[in-house]
Amino acid sequence: MSRPIAAIELKGRATIVVVMATFIGFVAFFWPFVVAPDHFASSYTPPLMFGVLLLLVLAVLFAELASGGIDAKAIAMLGVLSAVGAALRPLGAGTAGVEFVFFTLVLAARVFGPGFGFALGCTTLFGSALITAGVGPWLPYQMFGCAWVGLFAGCLPQLRGRWEIAMLAIYGAVAGYFYGFMSNLSFWPFSLDPGSSIAYSPGASLATQLHHYLVFDVTTSLGWDTGRAVTNFVAILVVGPAALRTFRRAARRASFAAPVHFDSHPAGDPGRREPTRQRRAATIPTRG
Repeated sequence: MSRPIAAIELKGRATIVVVMATFIGFVAFFWPFVVAPDHFASSYTPPLMFGVLLLLVLAVLFAELASGGIDAKAIAMLGVLSAVGAALRPLGAGTAGVEFVFFTLVLAARVFGPGFGFALGCTTLFGSALITAGVGPWLPYQMFGCAWVGLFAGCLPQLRGRWEIAMLAIYGAVAGYFYGFMSNLSFWPFSLDPGSSIAYSPGASLATQLHHYLVFDVTTSLGWDTGRAVTNFVAILVVGPAALRTFRRAARRASFAAPVHFDSHPAGDPGRREPTRQRRAATIPTRG
């Protein structure tokens, strides 16, 4: 049973930084439930949190570059798939929640590993935001929500065949709901009348805040999230087998992080062996 081919390896410093970014990211998303408004102004929490997150992502990149975890082939693959995802996203945006960017992210992260999935989620959403003029305060939330979809997809159990496709399809559906649930937190605390029964209530108990948000998510976003989940599920079932074969073939040919061996004999050394050429020369008949 083959394992994912890590195009971007997470090890050592990079693993620590990704764990830190994930932890702080969840804090940044769920700050309405954990930050006391009397001690820290809620209007300053999101930009400060995501400023720290962006620094951590840059730290992941530099840590991988310093340790040799990213090579030119991985960067090229990341650029190509980011461009594909950025081009696919506008095709379904605004139509009943249908989005075509997530199934390619899930399949690519499955083949190339969680580190690649994390990076691909960030770069895909950033590229699509530039194409569709979707840059705004919601963009960091979308980037990290999509990055986590890719990260967790690369951590799924090792299955093959129909079981693998079924697992990825179910994960794609769950990821559709997860992304919607997380991205709604970017505007929920600011978009509703404070007197509403589903609005963010500073100073309220954790149970009250969770109740308000769950009702808000179900009544305003569940339909869109369902469209995204169904799109992911069907697309992975239909396109998944062929896409996985294509990605795995590309990964084998790219040979990410393949070891480089140097010949101990210098060029032009008479002791340097060339067995292939010698064998071929020995089989050429001579005319006498």
